[in-house]
Amino acid sequence: MTTPDHRQADIDSRHAAMSLSAALPCDIVLYLLLPMYAAQFHVSLAEAGVLLAANRLVRIAGYRWVASFYAQRGDRPTCTLAVCAAILCALGYTVASGFWALLPLRLLWGMAFAGLNLSTQAMSTANPQGAARRSGRSRGVIAIGPMLWLPTAALLAPHIGPRMVFALVAATALLGLLAARRLPRHAYAPPQPRRWKLPNALDWWSFLEGLALDGLFIVGLAYMSKQSFGADGELVAGVLMALRYAGEIVLSPLGGWLAERFGAVKVLVTLSLATCVALVGFGGGLLWLFAGLIVILRALQLPLLAPIVAARTPPAQRVHALAGRAIWRDIGAGMGPMLAGLLLPVMSSLWLYSLAATALALAAIACGRAPVPLAATAQGQHGG
Repeated sequence: MTTPDHRQADIDSRHAAMSLSAALPCDIVLYLLLPMYAAQFHVSLAEAGVLLAANRLVRIAGYRWVASFYAQRGDRPTCTLAVCAAILCALGYTVASGFWALLPLRLLWGMAFAGLNLSTQAMSTANPQGAARRSGRSRGVIAIGPMLWLPTAALLAPHIGPRMVFALVAATALLGLLAARRLPRHAYAPPQPRRWKLPNALDWWSFLEGLALDGLFIVGLAYMSKQSFGADGELVAGVLMALRYAGEIVLSPLGGWLAERFGAVKVLVTLSLATCVALVGFGGGLLWLFAGLIVILRALQLPLLAPIVAARTPPAQRVHALAGRAIWRDIGAGMGPMLAGLLLPVMSSLWLYSLAATALALAAIACGRAPVPLAATAQGQHGG
């Protein structure tokens, strides 16, 4: 594979992001509706937490298989199959009932997202120059689909039911196929033989960021909104989740610019510590204020990881290194919904989110102290 020029790298990154943007509502709308309409899907709140985590847990084992398929076949076949799988999952939610009927759909989506996510990160870092900026813009495009669908789903679900909402989501996901067909299909270098090694500071940060923000925060937002706002809880949660993605559209490009201007690691540590403070406030019950702040801080952080990994990794192993970091985030994000489903009904939310914030703060500080390999220092200054 040759390094694309700036213009081609921007185009490929945008098409990969558009594919994921169209497919992602097939999953993210479930995070809104399943905890609120668990009875209609014939699952308990704890089972809903497991289902919302299952798509991430399957990627822990399956990401390397997806990465190998992606390296052999390229972006176009991988993303095309993934968008088709997302459509199938959304259609499945219109008829499936019970934990065991929904579980295979969640596992299928997990593998589909792995391919789409890997493609967006690989395309945004294909050219080291401008990788952080490109990563920020990619995250902004990805957020468009969820931002539009979350409030729409919250408004439609009380009138047409949550299942019919997913039929409409599947129809709009078809647009992702148009973008996927315009992606390149060149192969990548095969992965090196797997070697077990202890997780480093960035691995721990990825794990805890996934646990706190992709798991505990999202499920807790739906659960706490229903408790705090009663009949209007679903609309409130839908608006808050949509604002999260609206923030990504506006702020992720800014996060990419900050990474190129000040260095991605410095920005990551600073924003992570601020996020920890916001998590404590969110757990304390100040839902609107600190949920909004978490949305802003999360959006700024999203483009930081890919350029850091690309800067510290030999070009031939970039795709597989990105997959490795995604695995750690998925481990955390997979545990988050399960912990939220089990602990929120019986444990103080202040204690739960304070413990998560403390662990994330320690990991962020460790990232700031972790040395950057000398071979990657020069590239890291350009790529974030």
